[in-house]
Amino acid sequence: MTKEHSVILLSADALRADHLSCYGYDRETSPVLDEFADESIQFTRAYSASSHTREAVPAILTGEYPDIAIGSDYRLATETIASTFSSEGVSTGGFHSNPFVSRAYGFDRGFDEFDDDLHFGEHKLVALAQRALDKLRNRHYARADEINERSLSWLDSLRADDRFFLWNHYMDTHGPYEPPAEYRQLYTNTEISDRDAQSLYQRAINDPNSITETERQLLIDLYDAEIRYNDAKIGSFFEALRDRDLFDQSLVIVTADHGDAFGEHGYYEHPRYLHDEITHVPLLVRPPGGADETVSVPASTLDIAATIGETVDAEKRYDGVSLFELQDRDDRTVFLQARGEKDDGHLRRYASRTRDGSCFCERDQKTEALEFSDCTSRSLRNELEAHVEERLRRENGADPSDDGEVDEEIERRLSALGYKE
Repeated sequence: MTKEHSVILLSADALRADHLSCYGYDRETSPVLDEFADESIQFTRAYSASSHTREAVPAILTGEYPDIAIGSDYRLATETIASTFSSEGVSTGGFHSNPFVSRAYGFDRGFDEFDDDLHFGEHKLVALAQRALDKLRNRHYARADEINERSLSWLDSLRADDRFFLWNHYMDTHGPYEPPAEYRQLYTNTEISDRDAQSLYQRAINDPNSITETERQLLIDLYDAEIRYNDAKIGSFFEALRDRDLFDQSLVIVTADHGDAFGEHGYYEHPRYLHDEITHVPLLVRPPGGADETVSVPASTLDIAATIGETVDAEKRYDGVSLFELQDRDDRTVFLQARGEKDDGHLRRYASRTRDGSCFCERDQKTEALEFSDCTSRSLRNELEAHVEERLRRENGADPSDDGEVDEEIERRLSALGYKE
């Protein structure tokens, strides 16, 4: 890697690694990413720093654990790679439609162009028009083809010799699972409307015990179809980059913020736990000119910012390491964390993973008690306990930056995505 290259970061929301065919899934859900993996460094044991967007994406963009990257109100509390690039005169663009990492939470900081598909704070008629569009399309996020179109338009606005950092975050694999018909038909013959699919997804979250095995399989079928759709659109984006002579000369990274569960531990979606189903994510790194390597040493999404930071003269401290360093290691311990919510909001969950082992811990903020479980070795437990103690010393205890109110437009989008009852 040299410091002259542009960087393209593509992340998918709620995309678990073991549902991609390049990670051994028995369905061909990812033909584009399979081919991309063959010319990239594929990390087979990559873990998100957390299990849900509000903590996972900040870790990706900052390279710091969530307890430092965001405040108690989930607003961005430190600098991102976008800010680092911007300070070096590199053009920066971000395109997505997840309200939790919108400008309302400070995530536009450092981006020259930041399109979060929300229009709060703008002219009231614009917001009303957006709401009408959402109702018409019966969907509350921008599809991958829309994200591609917006980001490519931004790229075309740059000068030919401009270096850039581009982040696209795709929502298609996030529930409710409503794949286009041509992709839905690849995996199921069951007829279900988008509204019924939304209702089934919400019931799986609210009342997981009510989901029959047939309904569970239907949810998986719809999820896999969304993966296949998203994979195809990533392929279209790659082709557009090639047409512009941008693909081969850029550092391209593909990952996910977290995965999704289908009842394996008694829950669906991605609540604040740290099981593999919601933390084991794809991680594919294609350096300029390509590569063909598989790395089984554990990696963290925290490592992404450290890797990208090598392309600029950044002095920022990262909690991760460069992914290129892992090629020469035999093993490594990575750590994960998640804040509890609602009734268990006083809990903090931690986990550690090595190539062959894992350990889990809960800390009760009320009593400061630590409870360990499923530790495969005493040494791994000791290592996790030391890590938790270090996090307690560094945890961001700042007060919220404001009264915590969130715009009505964001509340509506979150409800549609299953975040609100």
